[in-house]
Amino acid sequence: MDARPKCWPLIRAGVTEHSMEPALRPGDMVLAWRTRRVRPGQVVLAWHPGRPGFLLVKRVAWREDHGWWLASDNAVPGAADSARFGPVPAELIEAVVLARCWPIRRRR
Repeated sequence: MDARPKCWPLIRAGVTEHSMEPALRPGDMVLAWRTRRVRPGQVVLAWHPGRPGFLLVKRVAWREDHGWWLASDNAVPGAADSARFGPVPAELIEAVVLARCWPIRRRR
């Protein structure tokens, strides 16, 4: 995932891995709203708790005492999600994905 963070309320980020297939695929661009108000079922951008500077795109599964459980849609062994690193603290949630904006059409 690569993004242009900092002060704008909207973030445009690129998907680089397969963990959210089929909803999001490598090469897709997403538009996200910077907020920490999330709920289960939403797709979010969050900073990896063990790799500073690494932005994740994951689906919010549920709330726990120490943060949010984030899951991959394409759960494969070793996927970088809460099954591997546990709940993500709320302060590491960066934004809620609003839409996939690129590519508009996929080649078949």
